[in-house]
Amino acid sequence: MTTHLPPPSSITLEAIGFVHSPFQSVQGMPIQTVAATQVQGSVQVLPPFQAGLRDIEGFEYLMLITYLHQAIPKLEVVPFMDTCSHGVFATRAPARPNRIGLSIVQLLRVEHGLLHFLGNDMLDGTPVLDIKPYVPTLDVRQTERIGWFAQGLQRLPHTRSDARMHDAEG
Repeated sequence: MTTHLPPPSSITLEAIGFVHSPFQSVQGMPIQTVAATQVQGSVQVLPPFQAGLRDIEGFEYLMLITYLHQAIPKLEVVPFMDTCSHGVFATRAPARPNRIGLSIVQLLRVEHGLLHFLGNDMLDGTPVLDIKPYVPTLDVRQTERIGWFAQGLQRLPHTRSDARMHDAEG
C-alpha cells in the first residue's frame, strides 16, 4: 500500500542567474515578450550553473522561468489588457501567489555564461529560476477558446505596465 504524504507547505528555489534589462521600474515596461520583440536583454547565468548551457545555442527561442521579485501576491486582479477584475489564474498578471513568470525570448548569442536575447519584458535584476528550450512541436497548441483575452489582445501592442501589480492598492 502506497502512502501519499501531503506536499510541503513551502518550497525553496535557487536563482540560477539574473536578468540584465533596460527596465529599472515597472512603469512603462512591456507586459509580454511579443510586445517587446526588439527590446534586448541578457541573462547572466551564475558559474555553478553554466555547464547546463551546453548546446543551448542550437535553439532560436528559450523559455525563461523567473521569480517576479517586485510583484505582490493577489488572487484577483484587473489585468493590463482589460478593465474588469479576473481571478489571477485566468490572467498572465505578475501578481500571483508564487510570483512565477514565463518569458519566451529569442536567443541571439551566448558569451561566457551570458545569454543575449530579444523580447525582454523583465525588470533589471529579475531572478531566473530555470531555462528551457522552446520547441514548437511540443509547445504550440491551436485553440479558439482563450477566454477574456479574445477582446483583450487588441490592447497588447500599446499596453504597458503600471503599479497595479506591485502595490497593495491596485
